[in-house]
Amino acid sequence: MLESLLKSLGDPDLISNHVLPWGSPIPVFGDVSKSRVATLGLNPSNREFVDADGRELDGEKRRFHTLKSLNITSWSKAKQKHLELIGDSYKTYFKRNPYDGWFRILDKIISGTQTSFYNKLNQACHLDLVPYATYCKWAELSNKQQNRLFYKAGDTLAFMLRESPIRIVVLNGKTVVDAFQKISNQTLEKELMTEWTLPRKTGIGISGFSYKGVINQIGGHKLKNEIYILGFNHNLQSSFGVTNIVKNSIQDWISRSFEKIKNETKR
Repeated sequence: MLESLLKSLGDPDLISNHVLPWGSPIPVFGDVSKSRVATLGLNPSNREFVDADGRELDGEKRRFHTLKSLNITSWSKAKQKHLELIGDSYKTYFKRNPYDGWFRILDKIISGTQTSFYNKLNQACHLDLVPYATYCKWAELSNKQQNRLFYKAGDTLAFMLRESPIRIVVLNGKTVVDAFQKISNQTLEKELMTEWTLPRKTGIGISGFSYKGVINQIGGHKLKNEIYILGFNHNLQSSFGVTNIVKNSIQDWISRSFEKIKNETKR
């Protein structure tokens, strides 16, 4: 799979849709082979490769491999040793210089599942619907560009889930929920959560919704096991005004849902 993702980085169609062509694809953050729980986002941030001024991360600050770090001029030059280095960068991500400003929030939210991005004994990992970082934020891409990237991502997510022990996937935000439903051809159960309402100084607050489902395939690709989907509409890292009270309530809901799933799978 990694070889095909690397090959795609030479596709002019990807580059024209603002994909960062010199950074390696990132299908997973963490060790997918040892994770029972995964969170799901849209695509990797360009901050996995560059600093706030747009300069490539280097040395101890580097998070993932690039053409420069591997000392090759194009991804077509990548050999087996390069593939192994890239794969190792996924597995060891949370042991080195993770983007804590983004991942610590999610790690707390899933803590009730008895897993963590940072715990090597009970690991969780993070997956993205599109494994390619883009120069701009996802919201700045046109709908046409977003759909093209989903198409180019192909069955990457299905492959990652099928070849892993993951049983629970947590969707972070409505954009992720909507995209997941579209890609997977699944409709999740939606429920109004009044305690998740985000207060506003004037007018009605922003309503909170939870999403649940069980899937055994994604877009026609059969999975080896049933996977439980849990989601929420508030994007914890970017939604304005997501209070700690709401975050704690979402965390409690995931914890309760996890216990229910655990009891159901014991039967």
